[in-house]
Amino acid sequence: MWRVFLVMFLLLLTACGPKHRVVIDRSVPSPERPGVKREVRLPPEAKIEKRETREVQYGVASWYGGEFHGRATSSGEVYDMFQLTCAHNTLALGTMVIVTNLENGTSLELKVNDRGPFAKDRIIDLSYAASKILGVYAKGTAFVKIETIGPWIEELPRFTLQVGSFTDEIKARQLAEQLKKRFGNVHVATVETQTQKYHRVRIGPFETREAALPMAERLSQLGFNVLVTNR
Repeated sequence: MWRVFLVMFLLLLTACGPKHRVVIDRSVPSPERPGVKREVRLPPEAKIEKRETREVQYGVASWYGGEFHGRATSSGEVYDMFQLTCAHNTLALGTMVIVTNLENGTSLELKVNDRGPFAKDRIIDLSYAASKILGVYAKGTAFVKIETIGPWIEELPRFTLQVGSFTDEIKARQLAEQLKKRFGNVHVATVETQTQKYHRVRIGPFETREAALPMAERLSQLGFNVLVTNR
């Protein structure tokens, strides 16, 4: 008999105890049961933005920063090293490009608003901000792919100031270093014929002949023989 009373007592305690609710996450599908078909909903198809590419280039990228911050670029815009811009020697100013660091796979869309780089074997100069995002800053250079994506701007002839032309590369480099103390965008352009190499010391480029003339006059007053050229 006492066993009957014990069972009844336990049942009474269970009825008076706290009631627990089982919360079911309905976002998790229940295990499929044999013979029961469950509707499978696929996510909506992602929209793909298609961009036309007219030119692809490969080469070494470098970056430039504080020394040029606040100075005018070849496009006339003030260089802001915290903006996503770049310098390129042949693409029309205003062109948008996608630059991909082939060493780490990162990519970035940039605006070409300046000319450069003038260092040998480099194809593009990134702004400080772009170099940080693309992972070029710490190393200094990286091998990249450049894809032009517009706007499609017709390239106009650009002008440079030739201050000297030498068969001796050392003399050309010495003059370039002398000019760099007072002028920006100084570089040595090398032309090779079948018989000789010529090392031309130049400043620029400038978008128009008129834009180049004040600098040419200043160089002339300092005693240099200056050639304004678009070749």
